[in-house]
Amino acid sequence: MKRHLISATDLTRDDAVLILDTAEELARVADRPIKKLPTLRGRTVVNLFFEDSTRTRISFEAAAKRLSADVINFSAKGSSVSKGESLKDTALTLEAMGADAVVIRHHDSGAPHRLATSDWIGGCVINAGDGTHEHPTQALLDAFTLRRRLTEGPGGGVGGDLAGRRVTIVGDILHSRVARSNIHLLTTLGAEVTVVAPPTLLPIGVGHWPCAVSYDLDSVLPKSDAVMMLRVQRERMNAAYFPTEREYARRYGLDGDRMARMPEHAVVMHPGPMNRGMEITAEVADSPRCTAVEQVSGGVSVRMAVLYLLLGGAGPADTTRPDTTRPDLTRSDLTRTDTTRSDENGQPA
Repeated sequence: MKRHLISATDLTRDDAVLILDTAEELARVADRPIKKLPTLRGRTVVNLFFEDSTRTRISFEAAAKRLSADVINFSAKGSSVSKGESLKDTALTLEAMGADAVVIRHHDSGAPHRLATSDWIGGCVINAGDGTHEHPTQALLDAFTLRRRLTEGPGGGVGGDLAGRRVTIVGDILHSRVARSNIHLLTTLGAEVTVVAPPTLLPIGVGHWPCAVSYDLDSVLPKSDAVMMLRVQRERMNAAYFPTEREYARRYGLDGDRMARMPEHAVVMHPGPMNRGMEITAEVADSPRCTAVEQVSGGVSVRMAVLYLLLGGAGPADTTRPDTTRPDLTRSDLTRTDTTRSDENGQPA
């Protein structure tokens, strides 16, 4: 894998399968009485969020803490950013504090790439969503959920991809970073992707993307193994992209009748948060076929895998020289539970 995770296009098929397989291994930790591993002990992960978020921030925080990393949560509100501090100065401050990884969510497309390609940060950079560009870890957790649900046999498809599966993404494609990352990643994993939306909510040049385009939701439902409903992002809309919310729900919302037209094995996905009654009805959202809650739980395992593979484990830091190597890790590093107790001063008991 590369040093940073900025886009789903950074990942080859083997990279993506490695992350998904590692996440399957790490998911077993959630079933244990003690859910922490010592893998990233001594490393510092900074959650640098310039946009409001619940699921993504908490998921990354839980992932880092379960790997025993130290976590610093940075929110733009109430910080020096609200006083006019630039991204560069914020990054230099974090570097001075010894950040090994920066998980950044930013309202401007390209901000994580700028951070990763500058000399402001020495650690790895993970894109947690930038503007209307990409959200690669969301695509990974969606692929993780799909592989578990659609792959037959034990192991949840470990070692496999999504070849031959048909995924339909419905809704606000124009403003959706989730859609962009999913189209790239699912295609890399061998899936056939179709996007469905009103013409006004499709970006210019979508015909050149590695996916099919349709304007008729009812025609593609019977051929879909999974239907991913996207939230209508009112906060990003500055024009009348459709007549009324009621009209949008009638043409592109997923209700019980439409769900009944899907194959029996097909699942419904939603990255959250949901606009119930608009892109998805309560009947569908609360159905056993809806994987929204599974996506959240799987997201912690996937983000643990990303941090584990990018940071390369946690050996004792050599303070005499910069840590420029990634120590080799064994399978036992993934499965060994951290049972060490510490006293109030942080020393082993």
